[in-house]
Amino acid sequence: MKKNLVVHPGHTDLTPAIEKAIVDFDNHKEILGDAERNVIKIVTVGDKKYAIKSFKIPNIVNQIVYRFFRKSKAERSYRYANKLLELEIKTPFPIAYEIRSTSFLFKKSFYISELVEADLTYRELTTDFSISDHEEILRAFTRFTYTLHKNGVNFLDHSPGNTLIKRKENGYDFYLVDLNRMEFGNMNLETRIKNFARLTIHKSMIEVMSDEYAKCSGEDKAKVFDLMWGYTKDFQHRFYRKIRIKKRIFFWKKKYKERVSKSPI
Repeated sequence: MKKNLVVHPGHTDLTPAIEKAIVDFDNHKEILGDAERNVIKIVTVGDKKYAIKSFKIPNIVNQIVYRFFRKSKAERSYRYANKLLELEIKTPFPIAYEIRSTSFLFKKSFYISELVEADLTYRELTTDFSISDHEEILRAFTRFTYTLHKNGVNFLDHSPGNTLIKRKENGYDFYLVDLNRMEFGNMNLETRIKNFARLTIHKSMIEVMSDEYAKCSGEDKAKVFDLMWGYTKDFQHRFYRKIRIKKRIFFWKKKYKERVSKSPI
């Protein structure tokens, strides 16, 4: 199997340590997050901590697509991280990525970045309204998102777990993670507001964010709220409809397997 490791030009001295960390990936014990699809582990090299994300092997169709027609998720994460930093938008510093493939099929990829130890993520804002600076963070986050849009960054995975938040003396720093789905270019108002659709189900949070985004953009407050709340409800409707469909498919698959297992033939 062919391996292609790309290390950031400013960190080539870490190449042997990165190679070893990837080879030993299964032996690293400290896991970051729920590891539902892709697995992120924390490793220490010297006196610094790094996050290594191992992307799951895609289905056979995507193994062909990623081998010949599309950049891997790891490579896109690395490239987009560098692009964000060029725009002075914070993300954990990209150290390296590795791609593994055969002559005809893509197999695995790894993305390595510096570890950012945050105070919280946006997700906590959706579950804990007792956070003392809840509204201040939410408004600062909205201004941060406006900055993304002003720079032509459409973060397609702008969802609760993908923004790390660090408090600082005079405000907050926001770091984007899970970067492999992004588009760059001018965004109209509808596209910008639709970018908030996956963040929360709470109308009270939409009211705050739409108010702050209207202030940033100079758009009518009521118009921004109606768009933001509408896109949020539409996303929730589609999201839960997809879950219901998956449950039905799983139910009938289970029934079919039960019938087959009981068949005398």
